[in-house]
Amino acid sequence: MSAATSPQQTMSKKALAALTIGAIGVVFGDIGTSPLYAFREALGQAAADGLTADEILGVLSLALWSLILIVSIKYVTFLMRADNQGEGGVLALAALARRALGWRSRIALVLGAAGAALFYGDAIITPSLSVLSAVEGLRTIPGGADAIGEHTILAVTIAILIGLFMIQARGTARVSVLFGPVCVLWFMVIGGLGLYHISDEPGILWAFNPYYAGDFLATHGVLGLFVLGAVFLTVTGAEALTADMGHFGAKPIRLGWFLLAFPALCLNYLGQGAYTLNKLEAVQATGQKWENADWFFLMAPETVRPLLVILATLATIIASQAVITGAYSLTQQAVQLGFLPRLRVRNTSADYAGQIYLPSINWLLLVGVLVLVIQFRTSSAMAAAYGIAVTGTMVITTLLAYVVVRHSWHWPRHLALALILPFLTLDLIFFGANILRVIEGGWVPLVIAALIGLVIFTWVRGKAIVKTFEQRQSVPLADLAAALARRAPERVEGTAIFLTGNPDSAPGALLHNLKHNKVLHEVNLIASVRTADRPQVSPEERCEVRRIDDNFSVIILRYGFMETPDVPRALADATEAGLINLHPMKASYFIGRNTLKPDAEVGMPLWQDRIFMFLQRNASDPTDFLHIPPGKVLELGEQVTV
Repeated sequence: MSAATSPQQTMSKKALAALTIGAIGVVFGDIGTSPLYAFREALGQAAADGLTADEILGVLSLALWSLILIVSIKYVTFLMRADNQGEGGVLALAALARRALGWRSRIALVLGAAGAALFYGDAIITPSLSVLSAVEGLRTIPGGADAIGEHTILAVTIAILIGLFMIQARGTARVSVLFGPVCVLWFMVIGGLGLYHISDEPGILWAFNPYYAGDFLATHGVLGLFVLGAVFLTVTGAEALTADMGHFGAKPIRLGWFLLAFPALCLNYLGQGAYTLNKLEAVQATGQKWENADWFFLMAPETVRPLLVILATLATIIASQAVITGAYSLTQQAVQLGFLPRLRVRNTSADYAGQIYLPSINWLLLVGVLVLVIQFRTSSAMAAAYGIAVTGTMVITTLLAYVVVRHSWHWPRHLALALILPFLTLDLIFFGANILRVIEGGWVPLVIAALIGLVIFTWVRGKAIVKTFEQRQSVPLADLAAALARRAPERVEGTAIFLTGNPDSAPGALLHNLKHNKVLHEVNLIASVRTADRPQVSPEERCEVRRIDDNFSVIILRYGFMETPDVPRALADATEAGLINLHPMKASYFIGRNTLKPDAEVGMPLWQDRIFMFLQRNASDPTDFLHIPPGKVLELGEQVTV
């Protein structure tokens, strides 16, 4: 069995504490802000035909056991062991599954692409829902319900979200040091609030008995499934526990979960349940009608409620930041794995390679977030849109985990099924419960995922067509080298570096150079950048040199899917190691760039051709992506029909 390895194999208690606090600030932001709306929404579904004390216990029991089974057992205990050299998340798991399946890896590719597409739906909904639900807390302040209207709530929410996305270009290294302490304070406050109110109804502790959860589902039919879909909001953000494993390591995340986050969440949900049960009894005693409310904020004394709203807003901003950063990292991985076109990546920190900023993704997320806030207007209306993306990703993660357990850990099929089937059954039940809410808003993440999926499918298919065309036109490099050795063209000084995806064939740029310029450089390097199925590649494995003859050498440069290629630096390192002899000032880079031509009768349908051409035109320049000096690049190509 593989075991997750932290960035530090041995670390001091001080370093472990620092990593744990950092993990609390980044990893648990999303799941930590779920108490703002999860219990309220689940209770609202349960109260469709009235509410009883047993129903409150049932809803609360479902929430607690969701945290236990899905987060504590599935993610923290099991999935953190299915890591890819310490990295987690759906694409890292897909890469690990691809390696295990070998030639049958297409299913892992499809699952990874689907999981990535669903994640973007989550990345748009999380900031919208969490910040809006925190700002809505202003209406629970004494006098706030009358003084603060819906338009004010929306205006404040939109202003916060725009500000959050505007600062991304400047980087978050300076303010991120506050994330951990603020989230530690948040968990202590919400846990303390819950503990304070448990004494209102000590019998609420019976919610830990799974009988109440089972009885609720057994006696409520379809309504029980709607409630289950809302209860799932308590575990949104669980994917972040594995996705951020490479930054902090498994041990700090586990410590942060079991020592602080999990107890605080349980206490808060118990407190909300006890407070609600107390209010229900009071309403029933007076014969009034029970109404659902913002139980999280109402638990706090009126005097400190404004401070709680401020703290909740800070916590939701941090949760949103974590998801935005996750979208950047996922996009970088998707580009490296060939799912998306090259995008401009900016490093926002000189000290941390993981601090990146992708302008195109940032502004697309902002547009999506603002559209959701303006369209749904309240957190309750938006809550129905949340679960489907997350449950879909969880189902995919579990399927990939089976591949890893069966084919990478080499467990017998019956043991692998015995381990995975209970998790998959649980995921499918939650997914089915959330599908019921498609009409209420669950269509939103499905549409977003479908659009992203279409982009991924079009890009992958289009690149395959271009690759097939290039292969038909290609000449084996060994044959070309032999022909040129017998009848050499005119030679020019310097080194020509031809970048290609297939180093066994002569690059198109080389053939065009010979055809039109009729010259050959003194030294010719055929360079190919490969993406490995692991997060990082060691410096020793970075460069592989294969000499063809006196005129040509092939250089394979390998990078992990979490790394950014830097061809000049890699070649300089290879020169320093004595693998090649390269003078940077005398080197020229040749890149093949084909002109695309749409044709409804060839390749893809015309509408898909248009999408692929748009993606190709707007892809980041390969010189930027590969960190090649623009003044040393020559681009040669031909027309390709797609």
